[in-house]
Amino acid sequence: MPLITSAGVGSGLDLESIIKASVDAENRPKMQQFAIKDEALKVELSAVGEVKSAISKLNDTVEKLADITNFNKRVANITQPTSGDIISVTPTSDISVGNFDIAVTQLAQGSRAVTADNAFASSDTVVSASGGTLSFAAGTNSFDLTVTAGMTLNQLRDAINADTNNFGLTANIVNTGDPTVGSKLVLTSSITGDGNDLVITSDTSEMDALETHDATNNPAGGMTIADGDKAQNAKITVDGLEVTSSTNTFKDAVQDMTITAKAKSVQDATTSVYETAKLSVEYDRESVNTLIDELITNYNAVIGQIGFQTRIGRPLNGDSSMRSLDDQLVSALSKPLTDAGPFGSIFDIGLGVDKEGYLEKSSLVRSLNDAMDSNFDDIGTAFAGPNGVAKELESLLGNYVDSGGLLKQREDSLNGQIKDLEDDVVNHEYRMQSLEDRLRKQYAGLDVLIAQMQQTQNYLGAQLANLPGFTSKK
Repeated sequence: MPLITSAGVGSGLDLESIIKASVDAENRPKMQQFAIKDEALKVELSAVGEVKSAISKLNDTVEKLADITNFNKRVANITQPTSGDIISVTPTSDISVGNFDIAVTQLAQGSRAVTADNAFASSDTVVSASGGTLSFAAGTNSFDLTVTAGMTLNQLRDAINADTNNFGLTANIVNTGDPTVGSKLVLTSSITGDGNDLVITSDTSEMDALETHDATNNPAGGMTIADGDKAQNAKITVDGLEVTSSTNTFKDAVQDMTITAKAKSVQDATTSVYETAKLSVEYDRESVNTLIDELITNYNAVIGQIGFQTRIGRPLNGDSSMRSLDDQLVSALSKPLTDAGPFGSIFDIGLGVDKEGYLEKSSLVRSLNDAMDSNFDDIGTAFAGPNGVAKELESLLGNYVDSGGLLKQREDSLNGQIKDLEDDVVNHEYRMQSLEDRLRKQYAGLDVLIAQMQQTQNYLGAQLANLPGFTSKK
């Protein structure tokens, strides 16, 4: 802390201005140097960050281009009949392109069992006075349900629906209002397919009314499954060839495609011919076009950033790493291709580089659409094949933007320099404070000395003024 907070109080001299001028003479030039260097480092860091951001976006696109599945997509175009949607499809990348006529002649369904007339007068009728076990089965699925003594039909319905082992059986009660029919328990199974009818048995004859009727094995069973309520397969025709499935999903009915039957086709009353949906499987040209457009946009963003940041007056002007990156990008694009059909380079598939180095769609050799028409699969190889351009670009860009990449190292170096500069500023401010403290101590002594001299002068003047015959000059 300075000895005197306001120098010059004792002597009347403007020592504060002297101290400030002395400190400023030492401080201002150095602080200006710090500010200039800090601004230069931050501008360079920002420039490196802009280039790195552009390269990262390009690298994200290149990673997509390096994935062959992005070139193997297929699209299925369906023209549904006028009656409505009857199918949906999911093609895989392995399916061959082609056209198909598909009709749905039968939908898959599960079985439906209903209790006999007047088996239960109402939903409050007790189904078993002593209790027992009901066993439900459909196909390979089954579960057992404990029926408690005195359980009503309503309680049985709730117990079936709430059972955690239930395989997809839904219980409902229909109250007919007819005393000769009563309330009926309706059980609907979700297990579809021929031969998967619901089978219900019990361990007590008291619950015969809840067992499914079987003329051979269980003639006493009271629940019946009408012919129209039996479990059945789904059936479709593909170009007139019938295909069956235990569910409404047909996997590989057309190889490498899943077809889902949504509704039964309307059948012509006169000809008995079923209406069909027209299915066309094609290469997914749009997704490839979109991906290549993304490559062009992000590649050109990198070229633009390199050009802008290396202009005269910009922080990366004359930077050797930026010139090297520019050259390496062109070299990677020009890489000779192997096993890509007629394409010797990506410039053979409808791409080109203009005189400023920007990538563009070109028809100098052939257009991209022409290339897709004639050699669609080879386009994927040109980019994502083992020797494809995307693999080359991926390796190149990774050297710049990965965690140990050149630009990351450069950012770390610049951030380190900025931190060191901040430390230099703190140290300099400490030295300036020390200088001010030292000056204040020095001027404090001068202030006291001059004040004492002024006091002595005033004392002598007063003594002389009291001498006889002394006349002071005004």
